[in-house]
Amino acid sequence: MAFGLGPNQDIPSDPVAWAQAQLDTVPDMTWPTPLLTGEEYLKIYGEFVYTRREILRPKFRKDRQAYEDAKDKLAFEKGEKFYESLELAARHHTAINSPAPVFERLWLFWCNHFAITDKDFMPQFTTGPYHREIIRANMTGSFRELCEAATLSWSMIHNLDNSESVGPNSQRGKWRRKEGKPATVNENHARELLELHTISPAAGYTQKDVIALSYIMAGWRHDWTKKRQECNPVKFDQKSHEPGDHKVLGKQYKQRGITPKNKLIDAIADLATHPECAKFLAMKLCRHFICDEPSDEMMAPLIAVFEQTGGDLPSLHKTLMQVVWDHAADNYKFHNPEVWLLQMVNMTGATWPPPAKMMDYQFDDYPNRVMRSPERYMKEIGHSPYRPDQPNGWPDTKAEWLSPELLIRRLTFAKRFSERHHKPEDLDFEALVQKNFDNAEEVFEMSMSLGTRRAENVPMQVLFPSAWMLLS
Repeated sequence: MAFGLGPNQDIPSDPVAWAQAQLDTVPDMTWPTPLLTGEEYLKIYGEFVYTRREILRPKFRKDRQAYEDAKDKLAFEKGEKFYESLELAARHHTAINSPAPVFERLWLFWCNHFAITDKDFMPQFTTGPYHREIIRANMTGSFRELCEAATLSWSMIHNLDNSESVGPNSQRGKWRRKEGKPATVNENHARELLELHTISPAAGYTQKDVIALSYIMAGWRHDWTKKRQECNPVKFDQKSHEPGDHKVLGKQYKQRGITPKNKLIDAIADLATHPECAKFLAMKLCRHFICDEPSDEMMAPLIAVFEQTGGDLPSLHKTLMQVVWDHAADNYKFHNPEVWLLQMVNMTGATWPPPAKMMDYQFDDYPNRVMRSPERYMKEIGHSPYRPDQPNGWPDTKAEWLSPELLIRRLTFAKRFSERHHKPEDLDFEALVQKNFDNAEEVFEMSMSLGTRRAENVPMQVLFPSAWMLLS
């Protein structure tokens, strides 16, 4: 249900109750030093892009090499080569050390559900705090609240280009047409809200629904200023909003009060409680935790509790834990590389992530920090959590991960990782296997027989690249 049991963790007497007890509150992050807030990151990001665009480009227009050197210096000064690894270190430290590891596993799921792609230096500056302050902070309310927070966040607005949306009949749209400029809505955000975040194509929405929702969303944007560029907080700008009522999935959305900003809030509330949303989320949760092709029997309890509670997330998560327990023994799930790595670390008590001192911005042994950075390690096994290529996030089915190249990466990574982060003399391998496997005797005997020449490296170099750990 989480990341396996480590050397100092006991087998719970009631695994389902143990898991369910972790889901009512948001646990604190365990990283020992303070992390910057999203607002602080956004300010630094603004300084970074302003300097690149407004100072370095004009200054070194005729000297390409000087420009590249100046960019590298700026990247170091503003943390562009540092913050992503710091955020990943905090994420992994929390996953391993949290008193609620099941909550942490669900956090990784929801971060990927509301994915932010690899765009415009966002992985380096804004995706980490978005995961902490938007996704994590809203996991004990309703799905509607989580969806609204993600939809209106700076990261999602920028990632899906909603600031570029201008209603053609809005005040700003009329100005733009007078100046001979285009005045149209950008459909990206509306389409992904329907397709990926709530109801899925199974709901049968049409292109007209996408356009109507784009009209409703027009006006939710971040300001552009010269000093901070696009790195300003999100607000509703009525001058860009398409006036009038707009129909989505047969329902008319009208203005309430003195501004029309409520129309998007109302639309999100309906989408986030739609019957097809319940089915879509049930499928995704079962696919992540149980198997690639969930059955109706698996999904039915999740759909029912979602509809009964209006999408209450703790209730949904608790039901999921019972469903996982009921079906996991008869199904196999191929784990993505991050979950696999965190299981390897937790079960062996490996020294990961790097300590806070090594991740400090001023750490003087810079090459060593880079060599062992979480961002570098994740890239090595083919899974950079803050850098999915598409807005549907990283895949959750084995077909995308079960390639010869990615399997070889895990095999070689386990060997190198064990040499750097594993202390075999501190580990009772037999106890590890007894805690974490139903077929413990078979796993132990086979692992030892395969690793007799290097017995001290059996846990990571033999067990963890095996089918017992890749599939569970």
